[in-house]
Amino acid sequence: MQIGVFSVSDITRDPVTGRIPTEGERIKAAVAIAKKVEEIGMDVYATGEHHNPPFYASSPTTLLGYIAAQTERIILSTATTLITTNDPVKIAEDFATLQHLSDGRVDLVLGRGNTAPVYPWFGKNQQDSVELTVENYNLLRQLWDKESVNWEGKFRTPLHNFTATPRPLDGVAPFVWHGSIRTPQVAEIAAYFGDGFFANNIFWPKEHYMQLISLYRERYEHYGHGRADQAIVGLGGQFFMRKNSQDAVNEFRPYFDNAPVYGHGPSMEDFTAQTPLTVGSPQEVIEKTLSFQEYFGDYQRQLFLIDHAGLPLKTVLEQLDLFGEYVLPELRREFDSRRPADVPVGPTHSARVAARSAASRTSDAPSLQ
Repeated sequence: MQIGVFSVSDITRDPVTGRIPTEGERIKAAVAIAKKVEEIGMDVYATGEHHNPPFYASSPTTLLGYIAAQTERIILSTATTLITTNDPVKIAEDFATLQHLSDGRVDLVLGRGNTAPVYPWFGKNQQDSVELTVENYNLLRQLWDKESVNWEGKFRTPLHNFTATPRPLDGVAPFVWHGSIRTPQVAEIAAYFGDGFFANNIFWPKEHYMQLISLYRERYEHYGHGRADQAIVGLGGQFFMRKNSQDAVNEFRPYFDNAPVYGHGPSMEDFTAQTPLTVGSPQEVIEKTLSFQEYFGDYQRQLFLIDHAGLPLKTVLEQLDLFGEYVLPELRREFDSRRPADVPVGPTHSARVAARSAASRTSDAPSLQ
């Protein structure tokens, strides 16, 4: 199981102090959080992509490249890269560059994006979002998989004998997850290509995501990539904890009540009962997280949102220290013991290079007939 954190990159007023951090403070906080993720033994740091206030992460690969230079082990990812409004040529080249800089410690989550004004800013129409997703991803795959691309589509100028540079590290493109909170077509795309499916899983009840993940698993098997239970699934989650459960509830309540997304809506108690959010002790975080497997099956990546709603950096780093000391070792033991031997672990560049080499040796072996 790959365990890590992701950020939606919001810049939000702290409801306790009244202070709003600057853009620079939040960007540097992201670097500090990623370094803490590596320090405590987690596996992944992922950043979102937004092009509108109150968010700062308009250039994920720039941020991840800077973090790559200051870390040695963690996988650097996105949560989300906008496949609808980004040019596939730029995605192909940016992430291949990041592969080389990080020695392969990179993958990405592709998504449509849910901020309507972004589409016209990049010359696109939100009503075309599903078509854009399909067309742009087909082109992205060709750019990574072929040295020379001849291509013509509906939404961009044609390409003739075009080569994206640099080429993917070791000839293996970054692993792709397709992220969705409500779109069956995205699950279908992920299944068709044998890619991963990342269910954000932070705002809606589990029954909604169970349907999407089940669809992805069924179609993954349909397309011949393996059994349904071997499909590559990632989940989001949220927590806020203190050693004493009531301390966590008291401290987090003003942040929950004023959060831009779910503040002034359901009570914190109702929200934690209906979604993956856990507010309480380390043991409660462990128990809630382990329950995900019961609903969604064996999965490969678990990311947590922990730096939102105006929480100060000091508090976020304290959360990670608690997680590393009390939660992470137990989750690793439990997930490892529960995973069947023939269900894949989380994808890494080195494992995918080795798998391709093994497949090549098998195909080149002389026939016994």
